Amino acid sequence: MIAEFDGEWITLGEEGLILYEQGGYGRPSGKSLKLTPEEALYLADRGKIEVKGHSFDSILTEFVEKSEFLRKFLVYRDIRERGFVIQSGPHDFRVFKRGQKPGKGTSFYMMRVLSERDLVDFVKIIEETMSARNMRKQFLLAVVDDEDEITYYEIKTNDPPVGTLEFTAEKTTGLAYGNAVIIPASPDSEFESALFGTRFDKERLMLSSLEALYLMDKGLLEIKGGITPDEFYRRVEDGDHELRQKLRAYSHLRDLKNIPRTAYKFGHHFRVYSGGKQHSELLVHAISEGETMPMSVISRSVRLSHSVRKKMLFACVKKDSIEYIEFARIKL
Repeated sequence: MIAEFDGEWITLGEEGLILYEQGGYGRPSGKSLKLTPEEALYLADRGKIEVKGHSFDSILTEFVEKSEFLRKFLVYRDIRERGFVIQSGPHDFRVFKRGQKPGKGTSFYMMRVLSERDLVDFVKIIEETMSARNMRKQFLLAVVDDEDEITYYEIKTNDPPVGTLEFTAEKTTGLAYGNAVIIPASPDSEFESALFGTRFDKERLMLSSLEALYLMDKGLLEIKGGITPDEFYRRVEDGDHELRQKLRAYSHLRDLKNIPRTAYKFGHHFRVYSGGKQHSELLVHAISEGETMPMSVISRSVRLSHSVRKKMLFACVKKDSIEYIEFARIKL
């Protein structure tokens, strides 16, 4: 089949409509078929079409100057070779269930293509995930690394599950030592049972700054010397530029009856226990609204979480809410 190139679209005559009917390629336009650059390049590479006045290399040269074209073509080719029909969509691509195609099926995935060096804008990712969910689709990231290998991630926005912790305690008074607070607590105290603090000695627990601030906010802790919650917050904030988002996430997780503990050894803010299992089930990293993170860093986080059998959540702390984003590697 001979196609014409007008500088934007590659168009086939009426005979090209069979490619749409049989393989879901292109979009019919009257008695012709319009192909996107990715579709045309893929079909030309397989000898299905010829573009008048162009070779495969010249077509590639024509489009590769456009931002992100090459990586999008690599993803398009990979999805096609996996047996799926793929078309350009409201994100980068929409992908149909295996065996289905336009006119005779529904798309299943909405897909965004990134490189390993791209910065992930969490607010944008949330918006695109919600958009896909409103269309009853799953949202995927296709990440192309510097050796042109592709990794697929399913993205979800879900709150952590509600835990089983029931916590009640009488108000206590502690002493502040730097950013830590030490409180009197016997080994069977309600605070230790709820996994607050670490044992300082037989009679006392040492609370982290987040634990102390949370308990002060709940009216369960007072610091000797008349130190107010605001004063203690400012003291801690001087040495922790992430305090605001960490405290919001910590408090929300606690309010959901979960037990957040430091995940420093995992390179994240919290490991989270539901209270019903011996081991933590989640890793949570708190980020502020508008913050970005390299995709390579997210990839390391997801691989680590999978290796220790935990889900990886990023808590995007907005002005009045928190959105949790789960990244999970999948095989198509």
